[in-house]
Amino acid sequence: MIPHDENSRRPKQQKEITLMKTRLVKSIMAPLVVAFALLPMVAAPATTPSMEGGKLQGTWEMQITLTDCSGHVIRSFPSLIEFAAGGTVVESNAGTPQALKTPGEGAWRHTTDSNYAFRFKFFTFNPQNVFTGWTIIAGETSVDETGNANTGSATVKVYDPNGVLLVSLCAETAGTRFEL
Repeated sequence: MIPHDENSRRPKQQKEITLMKTRLVKSIMAPLVVAFALLPMVAAPATTPSMEGGKLQGTWEMQITLTDCSGHVIRSFPSLIEFAAGGTVVESNAGTPQALKTPGEGAWRHTTDSNYAFRFKFFTFNPQNVFTGWTIIAGETSVDETGNANTGSATVKVYDPNGVLLVSLCAETAGTRFEL
């Protein structure tokens, strides 16, 4: 009879454990490697937004003309609006000093062809830094065939701190893409 001693089985067990660990690592790593290899194809845009005619995504230098909705111009001022991927909007304008309002924040979406809808809101304050209400701007814009100019219109609704509508105005917009 051949004695089976514990030490003679140990190298075989070690070999099996090492083989099992290797298989486990390979089974986990293979899908991860494939996923990371495919990620750039899924996440990267085919072309930059500014090169695609009709695409709104990006930052725009806008000229806003505020009216009383009957065609009488109240004032005109520049604005900078960013339409970000995923449908968010950030707006800042020279029509109201920044100390008296927050940046406008909101959403946008594609409607048809080169047309888009947007809506954003900002909060307002008086010179003593007291909250005075908010403004909601909702509109539509169209990007031209070059993808570097847009025009549109919007409604401007001004509310007091209690949510009571104080005034409704209209706006005409025209802009060009802000690029590096």
